[in-house]
Amino acid sequence: MRIGIDFNESALDKGQLAEKQKELSAGQRRLESGKEAFTGWVRLPEEINKKEIIRIKTAAADIRRKCDAFIVIGIGGSYLGARAAIEMLGKKGSLPQIYYAGHNISGTYHAELLEELEGKEICICVISKSGTTTEPGIAFALLKDLLICKYGKEEARRRIYAVTDRNIGVLREEADREGYESFVVPEDIGGRYSVLTAVGLLPISVAGIDIDEMLSGAKKMMKPQLFLEDDAAMYAVARSRLFSSGKVIEVFESYEPRLFYFCEWLKQLFGESEGKQGKGIFPAALQFSTDLHSMGQFLQDGHQIFFETILNVEEPPEDLTVPESAGEHLAGLSMNRVNRAAVYGVMAAHRKAGVPMIKIDIPALTPYYFGQLVYFFERACALSGYLSGVNPFDQPGVEEYKAEMRKVLKDS
Repeated sequence: MRIGIDFNESALDKGQLAEKQKELSAGQRRLESGKEAFTGWVRLPEEINKKEIIRIKTAAADIRRKCDAFIVIGIGGSYLGARAAIEMLGKKGSLPQIYYAGHNISGTYHAELLEELEGKEICICVISKSGTTTEPGIAFALLKDLLICKYGKEEARRRIYAVTDRNIGVLREEADREGYESFVVPEDIGGRYSVLTAVGLLPISVAGIDIDEMLSGAKKMMKPQLFLEDDAAMYAVARSRLFSSGKVIEVFESYEPRLFYFCEWLKQLFGESEGKQGKGIFPAALQFSTDLHSMGQFLQDGHQIFFETILNVEEPPEDLTVPESAGEHLAGLSMNRVNRAAVYGVMAAHRKAGVPMIKIDIPALTPYYFGQLVYFFERACALSGYLSGVNPFDQPGVEEYKAEMRKVLKDS
């Protein structure tokens, strides 16, 4: 089975979706050519090094044996994909507890994290292509000092795992000098497209999640299809058409809290890939039904500059029966049935309000379908970038704020 995409409520017909076939075909050829920079992810699910997968799983098993706290240090594409998978699929087994550091510069957050780690057996994984990004750099220094104080330098080295560039960079130099076990961020894959590399797979494997199944799901989405059957291409066209009609915000919506960090990854994927040259759809995310009680009014009656992409989980992993005390209209119902009524009730209301909606149907929350989702959205995002005339694989604006931040620190 595959994830499904439903355009019935998108306010677009098949003719509108088909009209950009020539442009999309050119984009598809660019992705498949193997000549485009930073497109190593396109063939990754079927070309990934099997020995590297074995090494990742071996390291993950070793981490699970020797620690009860595993800290993933990274920001943006260096950690969001892994966190999205772990939060969506759930950690398997009781140990280790997984923590995250280096995704903010809050002294309070990291002080509380260090306090939380007291008395625990610790391993850390630092993920950075260069090793010079401010947030993970500070967090790595803090946690490395903690390990050295707790275990001594030699044992600390055995508890540090680095995911970085193959040949260059501050972190690569340190990993080689100190003898950390290390894994490679492929040079032809950018951070936000790196979920299915060691960047995501090592932490995901530490959580006990089946990464072979995940890669199998991604591989399923690689199969060539006719234009009108290529869901990623159709989704890219739909987004382009809706943007042209004045819908400048895409609201990713989920009714399952486990998808919160997946939506955070989507925000980064699309925001960093498309937001250039005064172009791009602004990606936002809402968690329903919670946010219906804060944003529902705006979605129904507010300024109609948005469209909705609904992440619909068809078979959630757990369910409960509503107790009799909840009242006659709800008593005895499955909670998932009530949640499903919210999905279709909201869609009916928003249809009446004229809000375009695209529904992504996810059969179940499994590693297999997570892999499908990652590959689907990566491909759709790249094609969307091509349609809007931007390079979907660079991020010049990010470098600008970093330069200004360094100036402020130097002058203060």
